[in-house]
Amino acid sequence: TRRERADRVKKESRLFFEKYGSEAKNILNELLEKYADHGTAQFVIPDVLKVPPISEHGNVVEIAKCFGGPEKLREAVNELQTLLYAA
Repeated sequence: TRRERADRVKKESRLFFEKYGSEAKNILNELLEKYADHGTAQFVIPDVLKVPPISEHGNVVEIAKCFGGPEKLREAVNELQTLLYAA
């Protein structure tokens, strides 16, 4: 299930999460939770950044800064998706 995939990524991909600061890690975890509850539509950037709980981290530009810019944010989300489907 999506929940099992998300939980597996959280447990087995610690190195992925360790690359990011605490704010970015929180955002990635929230993306995983949204994915587990609602599916892959939750990875549509920038739309998903505009709704709670992710929007509580700031606007799209502020969220991207947590990752080092918009390109780094996209790379992180793409890698997260790869990890989900490799699991």
